[in-house]
Amino acid sequence: MMNPVRNSFCSEKADVKMIAALTLIHFVGDFYTAFINPLIPSFVSHFSLTLTQVGIITGASRFLAFVVQPPIGYMADHYQTRFFILGGPLMVIIFTSLVGIAPDFWTLLLFVCIGSVGSSMFHPTVAGMISTYSGKNLGFSMSVFNMGGAMAFGLGPMFISAYVSRYELAAMPWVMLPGLIPMAVLYYLAPYPRSEGLKNFGLVGSIREVFGTVWKPIVMIWVIMALRAFVTQSLLTYLPVHYARLGYSLVSIGGVISAFTIAGAISGLIAGHLSDRIGYKPIFYVTHIVTPFCVLLMLYLPGPWIYISSFLTGFFALAILPLGVALAQQLAPKGKSMASSLMMGFALGTGGVLTPITGKLADIFGIVPVLNWIALAPVIALVLVYYLPNDSL
Repeated sequence: MMNPVRNSFCSEKADVKMIAALTLIHFVGDFYTAFINPLIPSFVSHFSLTLTQVGIITGASRFLAFVVQPPIGYMADHYQTRFFILGGPLMVIIFTSLVGIAPDFWTLLLFVCIGSVGSSMFHPTVAGMISTYSGKNLGFSMSVFNMGGAMAFGLGPMFISAYVSRYELAAMPWVMLPGLIPMAVLYYLAPYPRSEGLKNFGLVGSIREVFGTVWKPIVMIWVIMALRAFVTQSLLTYLPVHYARLGYSLVSIGGVISAFTIAGAISGLIAGHLSDRIGYKPIFYVTHIVTPFCVLLMLYLPGPWIYISSFLTGFFALAILPLGVALAQQLAPKGKSMASSLMMGFALGTGGVLTPITGKLADIFGIVPVLNWIALAPVIALVLVYYLPNDSL
């Protein structure tokens, strides 16, 4: 039986201009957010950080960038304003560029956290607007939007690694200047959000209105996305430290992270295209089965193989991100921003908040043994994939 939500979009054509503007917002904000992970080895050296402190930085940033997105999504579904989609990226650009001049660990943490709050402001609103302009190809349009963020996380590490290697951390404030140019353009291009008709509902009432009849599959999707995020955030946080200890340069580590995320941009587009034709579930199965093997290759293949294994891991581990968001929006069309915030925000944030646990265990047992066990998380998620409802896919 065809999905009634999907049918409602079939007669509409995609608004390419609006999809492009929303994707650009995603790219600019995430380009600066992507600076943090590849600079972790520099932070460790400059501030003499422990792996637990590294986990605190990552966990706090993920909590504020992702976990607080649901209340932002709630406000975005209630108020038609561009404050979230334009003000959020500006905060990311400014405060992420200031981390290089932080005098101590706590100031560094503060700057990272403020930038993360900015990230949490624009993600649910912008993602929630994609279905409004996507026409009948929601899966592919969401993948294009996701590509903006994935490409940002691919290019950002290469840029900042090369920049800091040449000019040092103290020169980072200058990197905010290139980000302000597209923001000036977006001031004229970015659309206003459309009301979801929830103004008369409070927070609890809105949750009931949006998720009341579909909360079970929504929870299952959320757990799947959170487990996926736990794996990817643990890899992106601690593999740079591991490779730095093995003697790889900061530029090489940035290349590994870029290969990981660019692969996710490519696979997201492929997965989005296929999902509009064969459904989401087969793609969930394949990616969850293959990802653990790719993680093991990433941990044990030496030399130039780290780039290939990183690409393969990112290709399969990140492919389902736009699909989880699109599926949640189809199941809960009355609150697209709230649905997006759960999958892009709360799920990813939960996975990121768990990274200090990974760090503590890595301090005790070592990075590689801990990541070996974390690689099994996608296998656990297969049970939930099996129970996803077929008639809504």
